[in-house]
Amino acid sequence: MNSKLDPKALSVTPEEVYLQRRHYLRLFGMAATTWPLAGCTEDAKQHKVIDVQANSADADPMRASDPLTRFEDATSYNNFYEFGTGKGDPRRHAGQLRTTPWEIHVSGLVEEPRSFSLLELLPETSRVERIYRLRCVEAWSMVIPWQGVPLAEVIERCKPLPDAAYIAFDSLADPTQMPGIRQATLEWPYTEALRMDEALHPLSLMATGMYRRSLPPQNGAPVRLVVPWKYGFKSIKSIVSIRFTREPPETTWNRMQPSEYGFFANVNPDVDHPRWSQRSERRLAGDGNRAFAPRIATLPFNGYAKQVEQLYRGMDLHQWF
Repeated sequence: MNSKLDPKALSVTPEEVYLQRRHYLRLFGMAATTWPLAGCTEDAKQHKVIDVQANSADADPMRASDPLTRFEDATSYNNFYEFGTGKGDPRRHAGQLRTTPWEIHVSGLVEEPRSFSLLELLPETSRVERIYRLRCVEAWSMVIPWQGVPLAEVIERCKPLPDAAYIAFDSLADPTQMPGIRQATLEWPYTEALRMDEALHPLSLMATGMYRRSLPPQNGAPVRLVVPWKYGFKSIKSIVSIRFTREPPETTWNRMQPSEYGFFANVNPDVDHPRWSQRSERRLAGDGNRAFAPRIATLPFNGYAKQVEQLYRGMDLHQWF
């Protein structure tokens, strides 16, 4: 089984999806393209969901109707391996992270490779609020109010060339500030990537705040990606570089464990991870008596299917996971 992205493997793109991609790309002067795909096949196991509560459809996909996770819980239960592998490690160790000044280096297929200050790339006048569900591949979830700039606007400021088909991100990897970097837990720096049509989708966000406060260090300060229809490991934290490529970039988890972590990482209750069923999830509750609310059913694309499923029409989502 091989789930590495194969640049030679091409999707068959339905006409309406092709036209929508052209619409997104015309906004920023980029040419439409056919997108390389990859993934691997694995039979999904059957699991019984206990105490299922299906999420209702959101009237506004930019503002999830689910109850918000408490700020204290959202900032104390995290995966951020640069600070340690325990859920409480980021909060314990990230306080020493220096977030000012902060620059993001933009390179690859762009008109002019250069470094941007945070305010140049994500000006305050462009910032919006989004309330999104966040679904971890470990089958727990949160609902968080984010503040930030639509990724499409950030891409526009980067001025990619017409043949840029992917966008890749790197996290900061500084062992003097991040004790987890001193361990060989992952290959550093942490890297993630999106296909360009995914990146240009209106739901994709570069977040600089949450709960109307600046991002805490343990949650990816000063800037992180938020892609709500994908598993949380795609929403890379503490971003220091962006690069545009023609071929699919390698990403950290997909490179290390390709049979477990696909490039796309779309939330899919029908495709299990080897260690976690994806049919249901535990919503972080934090009500003083229990850490998690009763288990609920996981929705395709984390409840955002109506907005994003057309991006993957014609793809076998068991294969391209």
